[in-house]
Amino acid sequence: MTRVTLLDGGMGQELVARSGDAPTPLWSTRVMIDHPGLVHAVHSDYFRAGATVATTNTYAIHHDRLLTFGLDDRFAALHTQALAEAAAARAEHGRGRIAGSLGPLVASYRPETHPPHAEAVAKYAEIACLLAPAIDVLLAETVASLAHARAVLEGAGAAGLPVWLSVTVDDEDGSRLRSGEPLADLAGIVASGASAVLANCSAPEAMAAALAVFADMGLPYGAYANGFQQITKEFLKDSPTVDSLSTRPEMTPALYAGFALRWVEMGATIVGGCCETTPAHIAEVARRLVAAGHEIV
Repeated sequence: MTRVTLLDGGMGQELVARSGDAPTPLWSTRVMIDHPGLVHAVHSDYFRAGATVATTNTYAIHHDRLLTFGLDDRFAALHTQALAEAAAARAEHGRGRIAGSLGPLVASYRPETHPPHAEAVAKYAEIACLLAPAIDVLLAETVASLAHARAVLEGAGAAGLPVWLSVTVDDEDGSRLRSGEPLADLAGIVASGASAVLANCSAPEAMAAALAVFADMGLPYGAYANGFQQITKEFLKDSPTVDSLSTRPEMTPALYAGFALRWVEMGATIVGGCCETTPAHIAEVARRLVAAGHEIV
């Protein structure tokens, strides 16, 4: 039996789907602005599905994105709103932890856009300290390079909370970061600043290779994959929208749960879902974990 922390699933894509609105470069932030309470509803559905962690809808709340749309004066208020909607769902559920999401600066999956180290550290520290009073752990997500890992861990350290570092790996070779750098080179970086190491927003098939590398790092580890067919060239341009990405129709809750159970068999103690996974996927993972004799914590 393994004690497994069950993360929630995708937030941004779920919000876009539920809103019925056309996607924008502001992604989940735009939906939260236009549909107050929808983030709370998604968090609540994940808790009901069996998740024990709510990940805040703060992934895309960054100055550079908000400035483009004249919304930077709402930077702190948007973080506060996201925190309040997660806290309300937890209170409604009666238990659970809140993970404060630290998404990539500038763009996802594009390590070449990551700012210089000092600038990135300052920006991550600002967000980490905004989130800290209302969360249990910081979750640095979709980390695409070693430079990104160093900066986000240093910045997040300002909050004085545990930090879970989650990297995005090559969809065809999970032993490498999106930057092409060997995942094994992350070991010295996480040793001094991370409380757990994970892989996220990559193909489920890539996660086994990543977990095999994590197993030698001496930290709790895990994975939460996406359900995209591929990260397209269109999405890797400036100011992309998620309608340039397509979901995998075959990635049913049952198929996804099979991957998650194999990750646990490989030693993962933290699993969940990323983009294009839903409460139904998390519910099936929860059901399968319990049926296999594992304890969800």
